[in-house]
Amino acid sequence: MSADAGIAQRSFTHDRHLVGMALFIASESTFFLGIVVAYIVLRDQGMATAKTQLDVGRTAIFSLLLFSSSATMAVASARRDRLWLAATALLGAAFLTGQGLEYARLLRAGIRPGTELFGTAFFTLTGLHGLHVLVGLVLLGALFLAATLRPRRIGPVAWESIGLYWHFVDSVWLVVFTVVYLGTLVG
Repeated sequence: MSADAGIAQRSFTHDRHLVGMALFIASESTFFLGIVVAYIVLRDQGMATAKTQLDVGRTAIFSLLLFSSSATMAVASARRDRLWLAATALLGAAFLTGQGLEYARLLRAGIRPGTELFGTAFFTLTGLHGLHVLVGLVLLGALFLAATLRPRRIGPVAWESIGLYWHFVDSVWLVVFTVVYLGTLVG
């Protein structure tokens, strides 16, 4: 184990902020797991709608932007660099814009929560994820502002905690994209 890995391990296990973020992520992971399982159990009833209405290709492009933001966040956190943090936020905002465009297209097609099982399940699962992305963008913005106004007062724990949350959001989307969008290609 390198000296840096030992420091990172000690800080994670001894810092209440990192432990708190890890516990929060664990609880949110359980929450998302329940919703994903419910979607999988119920998806056959809406598969025909999903196959004809979801734009897998366009969503894949916006997904790549979100997945790329994990890399920019890792660099931002390692270097404590505001420019990389801003790049992360821009990629996350581009993803959220793409999700909004997908919602608008589906709503125009008459698919919405409450009209059929697919619409309800789709908007619940992706909407909750979108809400988590929005929270992540707020956290990124707060960290950017704090790092701009008082850079010496922002410790590595702030960067690590927000980085953990952002990687969690990306990981959840990997599961959601696979189950909801790629699942239509094989289902």
